[in-house]
Amino acid sequence: MKRTTIEDVAKHANVSKSTVSQYLNNRFDYMSSKTRKRIEQSIIELNYQPNILARGLKQKTSSTIGVIVANILHVFSTQVIRAIEDYCNKRDFHVIVCNAEDDPVKEKRYIEMLRAKQVDGIIVFPTGGNVELYKEIKKSNYPVVFMDRLLPEVPVHSILLDNELAAELAVDEFVKNGHRQIGLVSPPLETKVTPRLERLEGFKKALEKHHMEYNPDYIIDGKISSIKDKLKDFLALPNPPTAVLAINDRTLLEILKYAKENDINIPETMALIGIDDVSYASIYNPTLTTIEQPTFEMGKKAVQVLFELMEGKNRKIEPEVHRFEPKIIVRESSEERLMQNE
Repeated sequence: MKRTTIEDVAKHANVSKSTVSQYLNNRFDYMSSKTRKRIEQSIIELNYQPNILARGLKQKTSSTIGVIVANILHVFSTQVIRAIEDYCNKRDFHVIVCNAEDDPVKEKRYIEMLRAKQVDGIIVFPTGGNVELYKEIKKSNYPVVFMDRLLPEVPVHSILLDNELAAELAVDEFVKNGHRQIGLVSPPLETKVTPRLERLEGFKKALEKHHMEYNPDYIIDGKISSIKDKLKDFLALPNPPTAVLAINDRTLLEILKYAKENDINIPETMALIGIDDVSYASIYNPTLTTIEQPTFEMGKKAVQVLFELMEGKNRKIEPEVHRFEPKIIVRESSEERLMQNE
């Protein structure tokens, strides 16, 4: 079948090609509602599909951005993506989402693929393994925004939680409820992932604030698949922690699985707080105290900053780190300790 062209639409609607072009680009300033309706009806009747690639070449834009997440399984990642997609949809932009799985090799391939597709900018949760590549990108003035993580060697606009405050809120809540032996569970800390290191630092500072000694034996870190095995040794210590902070949603889930499999009562035996307000927090038994990240606001800010860069507004401004404040949602899993457990 012959492809319907813009000329066909113009002829069918009895308007000029430039008028149809203005319609397709949402420029209605000097167009009557009758003309708009006629063009719309012609497009429907002729089943006209605009050539987006050709339009992009002419306008020097692909109307597309890329988002490279470190791990799409995280609640934080999916909510941020949703906020980005909502914003882009209103601007008639498309979003290509790539899952790097914390693998620098995959991350590099995705960056190269997105740039080859000439996307207008990228929002990325950097793994930390492609510093030189990001230096080249920055040098070329290509629009990029970091989400959730920093690369000190590559100063670009970055969107992060106040991670130290998130850990401090959890420790404060535990101390308020009578706990002095507080542990922390994290994915691998040696990977230098910004939120993990900042939350550990906030944890240490909060203990110091409450005149409590940091005990390395109360820290678990490792691959998610190893968390349950490590919890067994963790809770077999002569004086095990009476409260535990799960550094993110996936470690929280592993702790809950272990507690269920081993009949560990929460919060009677072990109080629990997780960073990331998971969807099941209010219906789990007991309900779970969580530290909420303003994920939608963070995602919206990231895409707003990216669009400003794409429009050339922020390129000469010194890159900023935009920090967002966490909020504690107190539920049953961090309740005050019973006297018999003292």
